[in-house]
Amino acid sequence: MSSPTRTTSMKSALIWLVMLICSLTLTIALFFSNYLDFQRQEQQLQQQVLALADIIAINTQSTLLTNNRHREETRLKALTAIPTIKNVHIYQFDQTNQQLKFFASYNRTDIGPWPPQTERVQSLSEQPLPLSSADQLELGRQVEVDGQLLGYVYLRAGSDQLQQSQRNQNLITIVIALLALGLALLLALKLQRRFTLPLHVLLELVNKVAKERDYCVRAPTANLDELNQLSRAFNTMMDRIEGQLRKREQAELEIKQLNQSLEQKIAERTKALRESNQELLNTLATLHQYQNQIVETEKMASLGQMVAGIAHEVNTPIGLGVTASTLLQDKVQEIEQAFQQKTLTSSQLARFLNDSKENLGIIYRNLERAAGLISSFKQVAVDQSNENQRQFNMAQLINEVMLSLRPNLKKTAHQLRIECPPDLIVNSKPGPINQILINLIMNSLLHAFDEGQAGEITIRVTLQQHRCFIHYADNGRGVPEHIRKKIFDPFVTTKRGEGGSGLGMHLVYNLVTQALNGKIKLESALGAGIQIDIDFPVGNLSPSKLNS
Repeated sequence: MSSPTRTTSMKSALIWLVMLICSLTLTIALFFSNYLDFQRQEQQLQQQVLALADIIAINTQSTLLTNNRHREETRLKALTAIPTIKNVHIYQFDQTNQQLKFFASYNRTDIGPWPPQTERVQSLSEQPLPLSSADQLELGRQVEVDGQLLGYVYLRAGSDQLQQSQRNQNLITIVIALLALGLALLLALKLQRRFTLPLHVLLELVNKVAKERDYCVRAPTANLDELNQLSRAFNTMMDRIEGQLRKREQAELEIKQLNQSLEQKIAERTKALRESNQELLNTLATLHQYQNQIVETEKMASLGQMVAGIAHEVNTPIGLGVTASTLLQDKVQEIEQAFQQKTLTSSQLARFLNDSKENLGIIYRNLERAAGLISSFKQVAVDQSNENQRQFNMAQLINEVMLSLRPNLKKTAHQLRIECPPDLIVNSKPGPINQILINLIMNSLLHAFDEGQAGEITIRVTLQQHRCFIHYADNGRGVPEHIRKKIFDPFVTTKRGEGGSGLGMHLVYNLVTQALNGKIKLESALGAGIQIDIDFPVGNLSPSKLNS
């Protein structure tokens, strides 16, 4: 939950703004004024101390030459009139031993003596300005006559008066600032009343409009241009709101009248739509029933096509067996007649035995071939009509499908390439797989190749992580883009009226996704053949199959 926004009144903001501006302005102005005044007084004190040191050095020349210490001390007592001077030392330079010795001094009565500065006076005299530290100033001056060093003057002055003056000045500044801020506060209060009173009136009007929704109120004229413009804008807004309210009331009245007429129309349309929806539901149920019947018819048509092909295949070996048995029967009659007439020779009997062996071999091989065809067809038919899950050899299942489709494949020059491990055992539903392979191959034979073209069909089967992957491909003409997007929809075909029902790929999709609980993906382009990838889960094998 967001925290409430902090707000402040215009009155407080205006007062704080005025006070802040005044405070900053006064603080900056007084600070710089006091700072510059202090710098000026400090420079004056330094100039005064420098002038006094120069005067004392000039006056000391005569007393140092005459070695008149009493006269110099009498002269130094005149410094009592200058309260800033605390101590003055006169040092005489001894030409014999080249050392300084104390000559005379002045000490202010309230200060007392100051230790000798013989070690520092020479360095102080070399500085152009006094040495300032804490509340005092120190400086030194050489006393020379015609280039001859007579001694040094050490002067120590105090800056306490200057600091006291600065403190007094700061106090006066603070008093002036407080008076100025008080005056600014009075002016701010007067100004805020002038500014905020019209706003307060306008705010009361806005609150009244918000609470009572009385849009007839109008703001009075203000004595400030900006506030007067705000009042005019508020009045204009109220005029527009009143106009919008009148329009809305009129529109609500019209809408109410329209709603009354629309409710009746909606009731009539709803009844009509309910009847139409019921008819559509009945029609849709009928269409689903017809679609299921057509799919079953497609399955039976595919099975009937295989029956016709198998019947043709079985007729050939049976016909050869009948011919061989008829020929053998004629040979038996000839031998029997010769035997009855007692004209049978050993060579004739030997020929009969050889012919009998040959004909019996022909009969046996063709009957065995017919039995194999019938057995394969029986297994394919059983698998198509049975969707139970069992363990089976995938390569054997594919061979049985190829055998059942051999009558259709013999009429073409296509090459069929099977890539499947011969010992691949899977636990799945052979019926849907059988039907899928038949529909894919028949779809390629019908749609992929032109008449007389020698195409290639590839079926590759792999098993990975309890999933079976079937890759089907041909190098035919491919599928156009507008057909590829809806190829798994029912009744989509490019051979309508030429033997194509449009249900083959729809049946394949349903078998893969529903019967096998798998996935199917088709990729194709015009002139680039077709590639179909199917993968579906397979169950675990029984121990007997694993051991085998």
